[in-house]
Amino acid sequence: MPSRFDLIVFDWDGTLADSAGLIARCIQQACADIGAPIPTEERARYVIGLGLDDALAYLVPGLPQSDYRTLADSYRTHYFAGDGQIPLFEGAKAALHDLRADGFRLAVATGKTRRGLDRAMRNLDVADCFDATRCADETASKPDPRMLHELFAELGIGPGRSLMIGDTTHDLDMARAADTAAVAVAYGAHPKAGLVAASPLACIDRFDELHRWLKQHA
Repeated sequence: MPSRFDLIVFDWDGTLADSAGLIARCIQQACADIGAPIPTEERARYVIGLGLDDALAYLVPGLPQSDYRTLADSYRTHYFAGDGQIPLFEGAKAALHDLRADGFRLAVATGKTRRGLDRAMRNLDVADCFDATRCADETASKPDPRMLHELFAELGIGPGRSLMIGDTTHDLDMARAADTAAVAVAYGAHPKAGLVAASPLACIDRFDELHRWLKQHA
């Protein structure tokens, strides 16, 4: 049974789903499609977790506003062509079922759109693992804490009994702004050094290690 936390909120891309590489490549391809400067993989990975509009504005700051829709549509075309092949990290599905059996409430806070998250959950057959989800096109994008505030309100669980898990500093900054504990995972989008600098409770290198940490400390 839960002792320290009642609610565990997961980021999706790079935390549960092994999608960071595909996202970065699709961002690069979309930029190439419209003749915009192609970001490095590191820079493309940096924006994972943000809402798409915020991500593209960061990557291509000089792009005319009228071209953002074209860039976003190009990204989605590339991404949806390959997203059916994205797996969960090894052991993730079993861990989600195990955590629910232990009595935890589970949620997702993601930079994905509602369409994208629902599609991913259907593809991976995990929708029934979560009590609530929030997407960037429904509320404020990370690192604004509104996603977490809305999840707390919906589930009736406060920030002191909740834990955010994510692979980016955007996740950790959101948790800090919501006065919520956070654990970082270093197998996703952002380099480990930056995650550690944000002072999470732990910074974990593999999903199986995350599962063990939750069993022992959550």
